[in-house]
Amino acid sequence: MNFKVCSLFSGSSGNSTYIGTEKTHVLVDAGASMKNVVAGLGQIGIDGRDLQGILVTHEHSDHISAVGAISRRFHVPVYANEETWQAMESKLGRIDAGNRRVFYNDMDFYIQDINIQPFQIPHDAADPVGFSFSYKNKKISIVTDLGHTNSKIIKSVMDSDLVILEANHDANMLMAGPYPGYLKKRILGRKGHLSNEDSGQALLEMVKGKVTHVLLAHLSKDNNYPQLAYQTVVDILESNGVQAGRDIQVDLTYRDRASNFYHIG
Repeated sequence: MNFKVCSLFSGSSGNSTYIGTEKTHVLVDAGASMKNVVAGLGQIGIDGRDLQGILVTHEHSDHISAVGAISRRFHVPVYANEETWQAMESKLGRIDAGNRRVFYNDMDFYIQDINIQPFQIPHDAADPVGFSFSYKNKKISIVTDLGHTNSKIIKSVMDSDLVILEANHDANMLMAGPYPGYLKKRILGRKGHLSNEDSGQALLEMVKGKVTHVLLAHLSKDNNYPQLAYQTVVDILESNGVQAGRDIQVDLTYRDRASNFYHIG
């Protein structure tokens, strides 16, 4: 019985990740159009009617733009903490009362056979979270949209088998690029986004646990390149004695298409 994960989209133009088992199918965020999210699910053999929940990390539009439409069309429950609900409810449109579910940070809950642990992350949103998902003895974690990591976050995810981890930008590209100063400051801030180097340094701590796979996520279209993100992270790991391909598998997510479909068994 495999634990399954696939990043359908990842980036500032839209984010959505599928997590599933043989009987349970959930989305983390739905920030692309409903048509594209449903098409992405179809590519991995999942129908919108199969979904048992949409879990929301935070209320930014690239994470919630299709949440309301998918919930209404397929009668899917939406899970978020109270502050995120308050920040996003007016943007979602009508959600049936029975499909409005509230979770509490650092308190685990279940959707059928998947255990879910939400934990707070530092980002410029109402109450943003990362998630860890556990099924039998396997664990998958999603940690994107955060300005820095800390010991609590690292501890929450270092016993995961697979982590989806932000590698948003190359700091030099960002500073030399066309973004206005206030936006550069926001991205580089403590509640902004992790750089490639930040991601590599965080992974050095995570691999002290049981992490064997990482998917680099939320890469900037303007301030990063997939190969640059990959190589920066791999160089940091290997300069500290962690061999990519032997000690850890490093892979990428994409802005406009699905990642590899992982079966963790």
